[in-house]
Amino acid sequence: MAQTNLIDRVIGYVAPQRAEKRIAARQRIQRMATTRNLYDAATLGRRANGWRRISTDANAENRYALRLLRDAARDMVRNNAFAFRAKSTIKHNVVGAGILPQVKAGRPERKQQINELLKLHFDSTDIDADGRTNLYGLQAMVMATVVEAGECLIRKRVRRPTDGYALPFQLQVLEPDFLDTNFDGPLPNGNTCIQGIEFDLRGKRVAYYLYDQHPGAVFGGAVSLPRGRRVSADFVAHVYRVDRPGQVRGVSWFAPVMVRMRDFADYTDAQLMRQKIAACFAAFITSEDDFDANGEIGGDGSINGNDGVSPYPVESFEPGMIERLRTGESVTFATPPTTQDFGPYYSTTLHEIAAGLNIPFESLTVDLSEVSFISGRLGRIEFHTSVDDWRWNMLIPQMMGPLAAWTLEAASVATGSSEPFTLGWTPPRWEMLDPAAEVAASSAAIRNGLTWRSEELRKNGIDPDDWLAGMAADNAAIDAFGIVLDSDPRTTTLRGASQKSDSSKPANAPGA
Repeated sequence: MAQTNLIDRVIGYVAPQRAEKRIAARQRIQRMATTRNLYDAATLGRRANGWRRISTDANAENRYALRLLRDAARDMVRNNAFAFRAKSTIKHNVVGAGILPQVKAGRPERKQQINELLKLHFDSTDIDADGRTNLYGLQAMVMATVVEAGECLIRKRVRRPTDGYALPFQLQVLEPDFLDTNFDGPLPNGNTCIQGIEFDLRGKRVAYYLYDQHPGAVFGGAVSLPRGRRVSADFVAHVYRVDRPGQVRGVSWFAPVMVRMRDFADYTDAQLMRQKIAACFAAFITSEDDFDANGEIGGDGSINGNDGVSPYPVESFEPGMIERLRTGESVTFATPPTTQDFGPYYSTTLHEIAAGLNIPFESLTVDLSEVSFISGRLGRIEFHTSVDDWRWNMLIPQMMGPLAAWTLEAASVATGSSEPFTLGWTPPRWEMLDPAAEVAASSAAIRNGLTWRSEELRKNGIDPDDWLAGMAADNAAIDAFGIVLDSDPRTTTLRGASQKSDSSKPANAPGA
């Protein structure tokens, strides 16, 4: 409660309403001061002038920025080695050799039938509408596009059963430029469109407005694009990282570091040019005489601008050149500038860029000179957490989820059966830093019931069903030839002792 003073009481006696406003204003000032004391970032003073504090939602925030950001990111990836490396690092770690499907069905025969269809379709270029790569190449292409442009569209292209594909559909990967953002606002059917994406009254995505060709394509001249076509959301998968609730489209992952990367590239070029110019000057020849306006020296006119001494300024440089400024005896050698300040700037800036992209500094720079085993392992664990987030909270639900639904529909057409099945997904394995210790830890976890064998196999990028089939086939072949291996736990203990009751027969042979 604001305290009144003598002036307030006098004003209150003469003009009560004015006094009331004075007291209310003093109370507001006190509340503002309290806020500033509790939250320094909420101040309105000089230190906070640089903040752009706006209360728009995610879609209003990026409405006009998305195209500019993705075009700038593409330019960086084309011309900046670290931007290219960052994009490749994220793509390789999230997708690697591919995120493999795993079929689960009620009957083994149905599972085998679907597995054969998937191998024919997913492991070949039949899955690609452009006919260039398999499913795992498409996964890598989608992930790379998401990092660079912020989002990626995947369109299901239905094919006739007579087209000869194991499953009658293909995937077409589209850049976000295909979205016609001119569709924005209320629609005649009562739905709402946000940047080319249509939502019904419940807020569900129902359609995308897509161009037939890339708006930046040129065929023999400028192209006048028609309006985008309405494509049902049932035929489109939209992959992007959701950073804010209600966010409809994705933002380039380079957005937080674009300015830093551009400044770093400019600074590096400036340092290089500085050294080039310094290297071009080897020595300077000087004298006490001066050129006159006509390029002549002294008063006798014995030397002019045509006798080998140029009166004009230098306009180009070449290594090892000596610039003769005047005739005379004195020679001064150039002292090239040092680059001692470049190392700290290089390290600090690239650490900041790596943090903004959520990847390790060592992965961004391929510089392992200062990495110990412990620090490398800690950085790897932290990076794996980010990769798992990108896999399981973005790529798998947004790309592989729709693909699983499309596969179920197509399989019913291809097999003539609607018997249900589901698809699980197995990411590629992480390379081990210390195989002996990590395998022993995995084995101990299984024996102590902290995990199970199939889960550990999935962590290593192995389909448990494939592993079982392979192990059974290998064991059968070994037993058929009567071979005994010291690595076979059925016949030999970890200490090398035999586990067979009859040394003449393998452990699982008849009568053993």
